[in-house]
Amino acid sequence: MKTLQQQLGNYGLYHRSKRNIATHLLGIPLIVFALLCLAARIQIPIGGLDIDGGQVLVFASVVYYLMLSVSLGLIMALLLTLLVVAAQPIAAMAVTPWLIISVGLFVFGWILQFIGHYFEGKKPAFVDDITGLIIGPLFVTVECLFFLGLYKELAQQVNAIAGPSKA
Repeated sequence: MKTLQQQLGNYGLYHRSKRNIATHLLGIPLIVFALLCLAARIQIPIGGLDIDGGQVLVFASVVYYLMLSVSLGLIMALLLTLLVVAAQPIAAMAVTPWLIISVGLFVFGWILQFIGHYFEGKKPAFVDDITGLIIGPLFVTVECLFFLGLYKELAQQVNAIAGPSKA
C-alpha cells in the first residue's frame, strides 16, 4: 500500500489549480453525502442490530484512513459520522424525495468536479488510479487543514510530489 504522502501527492498532481481545489471543496462532500444518503437506505441486520449501508461505507473508509494516519483517520471518522447521521433522515424519506435529493446532490457534485477539472486542464485522478475515489475526501480534508496552518510537514511532503498549487 502506498504511503499517505504518496497517495495525497499523486492525487495532488491532478489538483494544482486553486479553482479546481475550490470546486472539490464542495463537490466531493456533496458526492460523499449523496452516496451515504443512497446507501443508508440499505438495512443490514447484524447480531440483532440493524446497521445501514452508509454506516458500512463509513466504517470501511475510516479503517482505510486509519491505516494511512491515525490522526487523520480520526478526523475523517468524525466528519463521515456527521455525514452519515445527516444522511439517515433523507434515507428514511419516501422513495421519490429520497432519490431526487440523493441523485440530485450526486449529479451536482460531479458537475462541480468536472468544472474544476476543466479549469485544471487534467482528467480526474480516479481515471488513472481508482484509489482516487477514496483519497478525494481525505485530500479535501487535508487541504482545509493545510489552509488552517495545520499538518505543515505533510503539506510540504505533498507539495514535494505534486508541486505548489497555482491560481
